[in-house]
Amino acid sequence: MSAHFALPAGDRGPPPDHAELLIIGGGIMGLAVAYNAARLGQRNIVVVDRSYLCSGASGRNGGGVRMQWSTADNVRLMQSSVEICKRFAADMGINVWFRQGGYLFLCRDARYLGPLEHNVKVQNECGVPTRLLDPADVQKIVPELRLDGVIAASYNPQDGVLFPWPFVWGYANRAIELGVKVHTFAAVEGFELDGDRIRAVQLRSTERDRVRSAAISEHNVEEGVELRQAGEAPWRKTITATRVINATGAWSPELAQLVGVSIPNRPYRHEILTTEPLKAFLTPMVTIIGEGIYFSQSMRGEIVGGMGDPEEPSSYNMSSSLGFLRRFAKTATQLLPQLGNVQVVRQWGGLYDVSPDGRPILGEAQRVQNLTFLSGFTGHGFMMAPAIGKLCAERLVRGERVPYFEENGPDRFLGGIAENKETMIIG
Repeated sequence: MSAHFALPAGDRGPPPDHAELLIIGGGIMGLAVAYNAARLGQRNIVVVDRSYLCSGASGRNGGGVRMQWSTADNVRLMQSSVEICKRFAADMGINVWFRQGGYLFLCRDARYLGPLEHNVKVQNECGVPTRLLDPADVQKIVPELRLDGVIAASYNPQDGVLFPWPFVWGYANRAIELGVKVHTFAAVEGFELDGDRIRAVQLRSTERDRVRSAAISEHNVEEGVELRQAGEAPWRKTITATRVINATGAWSPELAQLVGVSIPNRPYRHEILTTEPLKAFLTPMVTIIGEGIYFSQSMRGEIVGGMGDPEEPSSYNMSSSLGFLRRFAKTATQLLPQLGNVQVVRQWGGLYDVSPDGRPILGEAQRVQNLTFLSGFTGHGFMMAPAIGKLCAERLVRGERVPYFEENGPDRFLGGIAENKETMIIG
């Protein structure tokens, strides 16, 4: 890590009057686009986020990066992302603790065995060294696992895990060094349209909201002083833009509605926890197909894991629940009995940005020509962001044709749900 590296806070003041490229959403996706576009020579790039960096899904996930998918285009996309992750610390000057311990997909339901075999074949054809394992092979990789009901598994030793926060900070700092303006606590209120194009974006400061929330949560008796320091009246600003990117993840449908575009992705809460540090014993990320659970061990020894709830309705709820802890503890201790006496240090919630076919929503809708969508990643946008950010920048700055964007455009749902679904989804 560079001795001169500082954590990026972003500028909390109003943005400039105009942006050639205005990116809404300061998570890993928006910042990856900003960095790559700036590297390619794009000037006057502005990133705005309504909260702090890492406040959304980019700072609330398990950090997994995998090449095991059911469609060849996703496999190849993630091969590119993994290569970027391997070079990230050296290229960006910050340690993201990337380690390739593999992903181990356990199968306990015979209905998933055929698709699992198919997926391994697809991955092998793309050059990924995934192996189909029987329970005896699984036991050799993680002897501590109790494999009751496990009939098969797939394992790719080149999949990995990294620490999410410095991954975001690395993109942010390098983008800022290249001239990108990053403005936090700046929320979108509306758009001004000129025909089928966005002419301007209306923004407002959320700084007072931040200060008030902090004051209430910390019982801060100096709240009034802090609010005055933040400004008696929050700023409002209209910024004109040549091109706009919607990189707001689970909030992207709300933003799309402001310009009259409907996209079918929806937010779903997923929860995650971390335990006290344990002696290192678990090399791969472990997950059970169809059961929504995943967990790995960090380089400091903590078990980090999450689990979705298929019964939970769509919402923007990011709170943490006892129900999650019970479900995760039951399944995790069945697999790893030694976790029964381990203490949970903290747990939290975040949002999956779920699309109907498990594939992202990319590019422009016919209704608004200069608005690019980067959404619908169904909980896997963090790991796809390095490759997507690079492809999006090449497409916008160089005008290059990107088939992956063409195949996953927002208007594809006008004729119903496509057949080319992605099925290797965790959660």
